[in-house]
Amino acid sequence: MASKSSSSVEKSFKYDVFMSFRDEDTRKTFVDHHYHALNQRGIITYKDDEKIKKGKRINDQLMKSIEDSRIYIIVFSENSASPSWCLDELVKIIECHKKTKQTAYPVFFNVEPTEVRHQSG
Repeated sequence: MASKSSSSVEKSFKYDVFMSFRDEDTRKTFVDHHYHALNQRGIITYKDDEKIKKGKRINDQLMKSIEDSRIYIIVFSENSASPSWCLDELVKIIECHKKTKQTAYPVFFNVEPTEVRHQSG
């Protein structure tokens, strides 16, 4: 897959979609369902299948996978901001979004956007 930037330089991506989510909240329900649906349609999707323990930093391979993805689906759920590595992952996604204009789509799973925006609830 390749995408042209404003400078006409092609950037190739390893993944079409990177799914960002909080494991305990959504992995076996919402995320798995959408991951399989995307893959069935030939959309190459990255979903971290390794659990990152609380307090641990996200690894270099995960950071590289974020960089190598064209689109981000960020699933905000009840506990999505509780471990610091989830926020680190979100910061990296935002950096890539701003730098190379990759597309990011927020999904609110059992939370209201205002809860995420204003950090309530």
